Amino acid sequence: MSDESTVYGYIKNNSADNERQNYLRHAENRQAVKGLPSMDCCSLLNQEYFSIPAIHNYDEQPSSTIIHFGKVYRGVEYEWSVWISEFEQLLKKMYWNKVVVHLETEVSGVHTFSWESGDEVHSPNDSTLNIRCEWQHELGISSCYA
Repeated sequence: MSDESTVYGYIKNNSADNERQNYLRHAENRQAVKGLPSMDCCSLLNQEYFSIPAIHNYDEQPSSTIIHFGKVYRGVEYEWSVWISEFEQLLKKMYWNKVVVHLETEVSGVHTFSWESGDEVHSPNDSTLNIRCEWQHELGISSCYA
């Protein structure tokens, strides 16, 4: 048995009311991710783990955007509170409506964490973050809230 843990997920920002607002939100999200340390740093989150789509042209119809991310760690579940803290610091700097993180471990199964902004988009520096956790294991699914 190895101590590898896989973390992956997405940050979804629903379409804004107009192309310019959509462009500005996407640019802000790009800047937040690019502001993360590079892989040279000892941080659990690095900008290279995120896949950021290109910024849309003004001529395009406004559309939702998704930033995907993923990494294989060694035993990250033992530092999970630090990972969540770093991740939530990133989320506080971004526009988003829904965020999903999957943590797959050999020791403690699969955990799914989600943040939802409700009807309104989460805006940068909004301190309200609601997290929901589901733990999948052989006996079924358990939920936890924080």
